[in-house]
Amino acid sequence: MALAFIGLGGNIGDTQQFIKDAIVCLAQHPELRILTRSCMYQSAPVGAEGPDFINAVISIETQLTPDDLLSICQSIENTFGRERPYINAPRTLDLDVLAYDDLAIQNERLTIPHPRMIERSFVLFPLLEIAPDIDLPGFGKLTKYIPNVEHQRINRMQGCNCPTQHI
Repeated sequence: MALAFIGLGGNIGDTQQFIKDAIVCLAQHPELRILTRSCMYQSAPVGAEGPDFINAVISIETQLTPDDLLSICQSIENTFGRERPYINAPRTLDLDVLAYDDLAIQNERLTIPHPRMIERSFVLFPLLEIAPDIDLPGFGKLTKYIPNVEHQRINRMQGCNCPTQHI
């Protein structure tokens, strides 16, 4: 089984519920098992427009290949009405494969580790919440990137009282 991390987020509609429902959709796939989920975070858009985003990160164990995992994530996005009229458009739901074991992949469809995760507090903070010692190919320890994103507005959502929620 491979260990993978998926970032979930959006900024159109009831994003908190969409994230919860997307996790349920992922859990229904027998080829993967959800291990932990971060709290939800509200943040200003980075390189995008529209209302604030809500984001979270989950860890999973999976037998799926990275490409198959991406296909499932994109299918779930489509189920929730994800549209892509232009790059970084507001969205109902976005699921990104952030990391997959210690693999480094770059093709026309998928780049792992996610190339912009170190530039975004809304990925770093929830990811480090559930995997504080994570070390990824090409990046190393992700904690060293915190000073680069500390200026970005981000807040942990109320109702999340525990640092890591095991599912």
